[in-house]
Amino acid sequence: MSSPSSPSFHMSSSTSSSGLPRTEADSQSPRFQDPPSNGGEAPKHHFWIWAVVILLIVGGVVLYRMHSSSEAASKKDTGTQPVSVGVTAVRQRDVPYYLTGLGSVTAYNTVTVHTRVDGQIMQVFFKEGQFVHAGDVLIEIDPRPYQVALDQAQGQLAKDVASQNDAKVDLNRYQTLWQEGVVARQQVDTQQATVGQYDGAIQSDKAQIDSAKLNLTYCRITSPINGRVGLRLVDPGNIVHAADTNGMLVITQVQPIAVIFTLPEDNLPQVVAQMKQGDLVAEAYNRDDNTKIAEGKLLTIDNQIDQTTGTVRLKAAFDNRDNSLWPNQFVNIRLFLSIKKDAIVVPSAVVQSGAQGLFAYVIDSDNKAQVRPVQVDFTEGNISVIRQGLKSGEQVVVDGADKLQSGATVATHASNVGSGSNATQSTNVPPEMHP
Repeated sequence: MSSPSSPSFHMSSSTSSSGLPRTEADSQSPRFQDPPSNGGEAPKHHFWIWAVVILLIVGGVVLYRMHSSSEAASKKDTGTQPVSVGVTAVRQRDVPYYLTGLGSVTAYNTVTVHTRVDGQIMQVFFKEGQFVHAGDVLIEIDPRPYQVALDQAQGQLAKDVASQNDAKVDLNRYQTLWQEGVVARQQVDTQQATVGQYDGAIQSDKAQIDSAKLNLTYCRITSPINGRVGLRLVDPGNIVHAADTNGMLVITQVQPIAVIFTLPEDNLPQVVAQMKQGDLVAEAYNRDDNTKIAEGKLLTIDNQIDQTTGTVRLKAAFDNRDNSLWPNQFVNIRLFLSIKKDAIVVPSAVVQSGAQGLFAYVIDSDNKAQVRPVQVDFTEGNISVIRQGLKSGEQVVVDGADKLQSGATVATHASNVGSGSNATQSTNVPPEMHP
């Protein structure tokens, strides 16, 4: 039963979607409006988008972990897998000991031919590049002016001889008259002096004749040495003079031929000591130092050391019968000193260079690489003679040393680089120096 004095209110009984009651004003607000009834398509659309995003994130994480695990396994396998290297055995044998120096070929003798008389060149009897012998006629200069001078000197001699004979006849006559007291002694002495003057004139005439004959000889220019003629410097018809500074041709003696080369002054005592025991063999190689050109002998050592370079010059002679050496050619000279007997040898590739000096990798019984410091005595061809650090029979690394560390496990295989017969055959040892 309602009280008449209580006011009555009319409230809507509608509720919101969240279950809370809502007023009429709330129903008009867009925030509380019910979504359109389209079968629930909008919520499903958002669900699939979030599902795809989550799958992509999970897939990325899985791939990253798989890649990290693969790298870790790879690094682990690399650290434990043996390193493949090529090895060879340290050997002991006789090795020839050479000193090497850079040399320049020089002619044994070089002659620039000049004329000794003035005149016109009439004939040239040589060809450029021709080999000539001592005494061969090379050039003829016009001899006619000197033939005329010879004839003139001979005529003067005949005149002076006739005058001398006349003076001698007068002298005999004056001596007879002086004995008879007809002429004075002074007249006899004067005539005697006249005869003596003609003696001097005759001697001078003979000298003029000899000079004219010598000039005639000089008109035929001959080769003073055996050698090869270079390019011609004058042609027939030219006038040449004895005072000309340039010659007419140059002759170089190339059989034999010489090579001037240098060695460090530190090697000088060894060379001097070996020269006392006999001739030293010198071998000439091309600029690449891989082809032997000729073989000769050491002649002499210069009498002083070049202080600017610290080297000493030496001279070697070569027969050069095949003309393989030419003047001013650069060659490498290998001077054979002796044979190092029972030397410890390895391929040069075995010796490595580090911060602490030279070293080599030696393979121990556990197939591990050990660093061994070494001292190299000298290098000959593709082998190195070890003074200290290695023993005969030890296994050393030739190929793959750049991948090694001390203590690394290795898998060995025979290397193509050896220190055996190949190195021996590639080294030319003079036959007389073999043990």
